[in-house]
Amino acid sequence: MAAQLVRVERDAVGPAVLTVDAPPLNLYTAELQDLLEAAVEDLEARPARALLIRFEGKVVSGGVDVRLFAEQRTSARAKALFDQMLELPDRVAELPFPTVFAAHGLCLTWAFELAMACDIVLAAERAKFGLVEKVVGLTPTMGGTQRLAARAGVGRAKEFVMTGDLYDAATLERWGAVNRVLPDEGFDDAALEFTLALATGPTRAHAATKRVLAHFENGGVAEANEHVTAIAAELFDTEDLRGAVRSFLADGPGKATFGGR
Repeated sequence: MAAQLVRVERDAVGPAVLTVDAPPLNLYTAELQDLLEAAVEDLEARPARALLIRFEGKVVSGGVDVRLFAEQRTSARAKALFDQMLELPDRVAELPFPTVFAAHGLCLTWAFELAMACDIVLAAERAKFGLVEKVVGLTPTMGGTQRLAARAGVGRAKEFVMTGDLYDAATLERWGAVNRVLPDEGFDDAALEFTLALATGPTRAHAATKRVLAHFENGGVAEANEHVTAIAAELFDTEDLRGAVRSFLADGPGKATFGGR
């Protein structure tokens, strides 16, 4: 059933888990696009405390179904498609809670671009990554080029896109595009455990961190400095901060629990 291509599982305490299961290659299609948009819309309407994005199958994704490009008869129609495609990673990047992308295998084009929109990228040792749009004479359209540049530098982004080569997880960790490389064995459990740790932490503070860094991305240290004190001060209206301060004073550090409020 189409509804099973994308599913979101929620836990009252832990993270939401968004799973893409569109065998055999988790290709990006118009149908998958609609289902992903609906899933993100639900996460916007009913925020989780953290989100893990994961994929079923041997690969994360083999890329975009090229038939989707073949259907675009004019540049105007192509731009309309690309504008819609770009909305997905943009909306994921703006979610007000930590987002984690788990790459267990080959991760091409749209999936890599979605990964770059997430806060944390975890990769199994066997994972490989690529923006291979050059094979059809295209440049990536879902923000992956510029988001990779933000993480790894303009020169690396040019190399990555222009060569269309596949890069292993260790290389992208060295570049700063992947946060952590984890063993293949037990990768799914480790990714969930990592996300759970974020979900049970001070998620209002994590959201504030995202806001500060969004200002940095837009205008550097100076712009972030203009906003950081107000963003941090708002946390004094949260139950999490008040409770954690009381816990620290009464019992010492590391004993507080957080409810995301």
